[in-house]
Amino acid sequence: MNQRELFLRHVGQTSDAPIALEIVRAEGCTLWDAHGKQYLDLIGGISVCNMGHRHPAVVAAAKEQLDAYLHVMVYGELIESPQVQYAASLSNYLPAALDTVFFTSSGTEATEGAMKLAKRYTGKPKIVAFDQSYHGSTQGALSVMGSEYWRNAFRPLLPGIVHLPHGVLEVLDAIDDQTACVIAEPIQAERGVVRPTNEWMHQLRNRCDEVGALLILDEIQTGMGRTGSLFAFQQTGIVPDIVLLGKAFGAGMPLGAFVAAREKMSVLTHDPVLGHISTFGGHPVCCAAGMAGFHALLASGCMDQVTYKSQLFKHRLRHSLIHEVRTAGLLMAVEFESWDINKRVIDRCIELGVFTDWFLFAQHCMRLAPPLIISEEEIAHACTIILQACDEIANA
Repeated sequence: MNQRELFLRHVGQTSDAPIALEIVRAEGCTLWDAHGKQYLDLIGGISVCNMGHRHPAVVAAAKEQLDAYLHVMVYGELIESPQVQYAASLSNYLPAALDTVFFTSSGTEATEGAMKLAKRYTGKPKIVAFDQSYHGSTQGALSVMGSEYWRNAFRPLLPGIVHLPHGVLEVLDAIDDQTACVIAEPIQAERGVVRPTNEWMHQLRNRCDEVGALLILDEIQTGMGRTGSLFAFQQTGIVPDIVLLGKAFGAGMPLGAFVAAREKMSVLTHDPVLGHISTFGGHPVCCAAGMAGFHALLASGCMDQVTYKSQLFKHRLRHSLIHEVRTAGLLMAVEFESWDINKRVIDRCIELGVFTDWFLFAQHCMRLAPPLIISEEEIAHACTIILQACDEIANA
């Protein structure tokens, strides 16, 4: 069997139509497959590789930590310097109310931990989430996912979950004194990059304060500079009680976290002890790599260029097939009339050497989430290929 046949036969599949490119190398914004074909990566591992693939500082930090130690004990028992340094460094760039980091292995695990923390801290049973939201695929995270299509096959799920329409002021009264937490995205990524108004975000914060519910903001896709600020919530003028991190937080390594005030986080230490634990959460190599990526991001000035670069995409991507280009920095959705058109354009782009994808709840939209280091020349090339694909589909 060749690699493709082995992949399809022995690797658990997530769909009956995987992209199935055999990637053998990645560097910066470029991927190479087993046949030597080159692809410009407009996905970045789904908003993971914000500083590009194999950033030299990230690779060096991982190698240095490999020479020291790998796993030594479950998370939280030993003082492991990569965890300590990353948590302290991150806290310097967050509001004072977000000063304690609980490391996990992924963003989904961060969602799970935050939900437990909110229930434990408030003693309340109810969780409010929003339609067309995505927070992960484990059963707790699936319970707050905003799509019955994905939820239904796995019921029964967690009780006490209420789903509300996102961005609608009139529904916020459903957040009541039995609500432990509200979990929301500052920008709904999988809906096709939909941003609520700042007024809605402020009213959401106020309503949580009124009833004593914790506000959890999911920055797993939008964090680490993706939208032009370190975190998208910083553009709204509010501060969450808990923020969720993942994806780019590990700079290409598996790492997540939920971050809260020390006083809130401390409830996980007693009644019961070990209220939340993880074997590989905050793995030292992942933390070393993630911190190197974080520092590289801060030093690079990339965040200052995010809005400009997103506008380059938006200005160039004009075509009769394209209905709209929505942007939240370098998280972008190119909207077509239908899934069929979008899929044909995506497939042709990949054939032409530009790697892109679609959104879970907006399958008629092309996802663009390139590394933040993407150059103007690479943006121009990407747009040329996308428009060429559109021309070919329109004239077929």
